[in-house]
Amino acid sequence: MPIKDLYDHSERRNNLAHFAAIASLAAVDGEINPREQKVIDKFAVKLDITGEEIKEVMKKGNKYPIEAPYESEKRLERLFDLFKIIFADAQIDEDEVRLIKKYALALGYSSSKADEVIRKSIILFRGKFDFEDYKYMMERERD
Repeated sequence: MPIKDLYDHSERRNNLAHFAAIASLAAVDGEINPREQKVIDKFAVKLDITGEEIKEVMKKGNKYPIEAPYESEKRLERLFDLFKIIFADAQIDEDEVRLIKKYALALGYSSSKADEVIRKSIILFRGKFDFEDYKYMMERERD
């Protein structure tokens, strides 16, 4: 098998795991509302998730591991995507905060860094920011 095929398979698996994380965040409060479903559908297209894969991911008992991307920008983008699904209904509840922290830790953030990124993200997502603005705000603190 060519090395390119291995990379494509790994990226596909990562995209599926990321999509499953997004779907889990949407369903954490018990039900996926129409706005959340619209965001899920957009991510399915963005991540090239098939209809069969969507059905599999949406089953209650399904568990997909989160695989942290190597690049910090990619991890930040994954977290950004997760906040987009959380704020699809314009609010964040305690269950969603607990779950997003779990995902932040799985993406490789330390507990204190996860708390900081989550706090900043909540502030930012109460407004309307695109990824470049989000990335700038998160990286600005490193300088």
